[in-house]
Amino acid sequence: MDRILLGHGSGGKLMHELIKKYIAPVFELHSLMDSAIVSINHSGKLAITTDSYTVSPIFFPGGDIGDLAINGTVNDLAVVGAIPLYLTVGFILEEGFPISDFERVLNSISNAAKKAGVKIVAGDTKVVDKGKGDGIFINTSGIGIVPEGIELSPFKIEVGDKVIISGSIGNHGIAVMTERNGFVFDPPVLSDSRALNGLISEILKEFAPYIKVMRDPTRGGVATTLKELALESSKDILIYENMIPLHDTVKGACELLGLDPLYVANEGIFIAIVKSSVADKIIELMKSHSFGEESAIIGEVTGESGKVLLKTSIGGTRIVDMLPGEQLPRIC
Repeated sequence: MDRILLGHGSGGKLMHELIKKYIAPVFELHSLMDSAIVSINHSGKLAITTDSYTVSPIFFPGGDIGDLAINGTVNDLAVVGAIPLYLTVGFILEEGFPISDFERVLNSISNAAKKAGVKIVAGDTKVVDKGKGDGIFINTSGIGIVPEGIELSPFKIEVGDKVIISGSIGNHGIAVMTERNGFVFDPPVLSDSRALNGLISEILKEFAPYIKVMRDPTRGGVATTLKELALESSKDILIYENMIPLHDTVKGACELLGLDPLYVANEGIFIAIVKSSVADKIIELMKSHSFGEESAIIGEVTGESGKVLLKTSIGGTRIVDMLPGEQLPRIC
């Protein structure tokens, strides 16, 4: 049998065979109870997140829907200051989806979880009729612990704070778009899908009192994330176009496709707003980590009205706002 059948979601023999043969061994699940019971021997607050992944195509340069689901969930926990611990994974499979592709996604999930240091402890599988899905959708939930003394909030943002970004922008969205449309760039654009909890943990260990808030700029990109922070804090944020890390291939692809890289999705970078006096030291620490080599200070908090402004490379200034709709569909 090389394809998913409706019977794989029926709760009967085929479903149990799918779980026992393909899913349980990859995730090292020794029990198939309705809920996982885990020990959390940490002091601090509990952080919980959930997300769903519907990316198309499911395989793209630099990653796939599997590692995207794990890394995205881990990062959602990490940017609130949590130590990610446990994840659940739910699959919605379309009838006819190749078993070989499912195995590939499962292995990607397993490898990503191991790299991030998290454990998958529970999950679910459903199958929908052919034509009523898109191969595979994945839902995840994650649990982590926020250590005592760490409290990140946009309400802590003050005028004079600096805006930091951990890497170059637009890589994930352009990688998915080029694969979807058959474009070829040299060198190829690779998704930046990766787990950031290691890098974030190092920063918080050293500079937690000086970090006001962190976010990962996924759907809607850097522009939307900064606008959300400006609105939540009622502060103005000024960013500088020539200080934002952007690969030439991504810039060229955006120009070709008529896209603004500030709005293109990312999956392996984060934005932090930090106290000005330690910004350079934080950048120095980030650059010593493989996932922070392109980190940079890209702006500052300047006023108190909830606006985001971009100082362009030619010296002008423009307002940065949220897009009313999608710039790119089905990116994450």
